Amino acid sequence: MHWTMVKDLAAELFIAKDALHIYLAFGIQIAAAAVFRKPLSNPLPWLTVLAFELVNEGLDMWLGEEAHLKQWQFDGAKHDIINTLILPTALLLLCRFAPRLVSGRRS
Repeated sequence: MHWTMVKDLAAELFIAKDALHIYLAFGIQIAAAAVFRKPLSNPLPWLTVLAFELVNEGLDMWLGEEAHLKQWQFDGAKHDIINTLILPTALLLLCRFAPRLVSGRRS
């Protein structure tokens, strides 16, 4: 099955593609923190989300239907990357600079 077909099927069965990016990014960040045994205030879980998203967008472009990359593909990739990283970035910054809001404890 083609990569974009898998994503299209997931989007049809569950949720819109933009929202799918957001939810998967959140899940990847939490899973990466657990796997690497790092707190969410550490950049490694965020960087893991970034790596997954860059690979995802690369696959979208490389395995896409177009023979040559078009400007709309780069624009779409930029939109997806920004949309995907907003919540993980907010979570990283919140945990890093306002940990009391997350844990309820003073740091």
